[in-house]
Amino acid sequence: MHIEFRHLRTIRAIHEAGGVARAAEQLNITQSALSHQIKGLEDQAGVELFVRRSKPMRLSAAGKRLLRLAEQVLPQIEALQEEFAGLRSGKSGRLHIAIECHACFEWLFPVLESFRKDWPDVDVDIRPGLAFDALPALLKEEVDVVISSDPEDIAGVTFTPLFDYSPVFVAAANHPLASKPFVEAEDFRGQTLITYPVERSRLDIFSQLLSPAKVEPAAIRQVELTAVILLLVASNRGVSVLPDWVVREVKYSSDYVTRPLTEEGITRRLYAATRTEDLDKPYMNRLVDLAGTEARRLQEA
Repeated sequence: MHIEFRHLRTIRAIHEAGGVARAAEQLNITQSALSHQIKGLEDQAGVELFVRRSKPMRLSAAGKRLLRLAEQVLPQIEALQEEFAGLRSGKSGRLHIAIECHACFEWLFPVLESFRKDWPDVDVDIRPGLAFDALPALLKEEVDVVISSDPEDIAGVTFTPLFDYSPVFVAAANHPLASKPFVEAEDFRGQTLITYPVERSRLDIFSQLLSPAKVEPAAIRQVELTAVILLLVASNRGVSVLPDWVVREVKYSSDYVTRPLTEEGITRRLYAATRTEDLDKPYMNRLVDLAGTEARRLQEA
């Protein structure tokens, strides 16, 4: 027996309309064509699907069994068609984000809240990109966006600039280094450095300052939350280096100060890495726009 979706739609339409004439109008086909379709389906099944002597025409026991199948299958097919239509129009899709910048969770959440309101049909998920190789995952389509400050020349991947930031030294207001106009690599000798729980190659303080100068702090203490880092710093339990916008945004207390790293300061740039072919998706462009808006807000705060 060869059952097509049109057969299921026919059974459902006749049941809902209560007759062939109104069902044919609902399906936008002629009554003759619909009757022929019913006859062909009954010939395949070898049983009658309708009790024709009743008015309105009723489904037989076999017809009811086919109706139950139609009521199970057709909503799933229609939902899939709607999903595909959304994908074609750019109204729906998938946006799985990997973050290689630990502090960026605090920056990204307001962006995603605005994005969710504009694109409710896009499936959004966040994965900490520090726990795996995010850029290879991007190429394998395991994630769709990677937030990173380390652009690479990768075929098929575009790094879109989001905003610039400066990693700054943070210490208690009464710390000896707080009196300096800026700090240098040598100043970290003998200090307890409080960082996020991230390998040092991914931390600005190491990649931009300490590792090139071959300077090692006395101890490293890893802390998950920015607010806790600032609490420990304010309590003189150590010093830290955080993005300038993070310190401005959290505003834990006035018991700590910030100073530039080196006399010239250090500037870093945050990027959104995406597959180049995905850049024409409207929701992808919207994410980048919202990220830029939030970045300007942070810089003006």
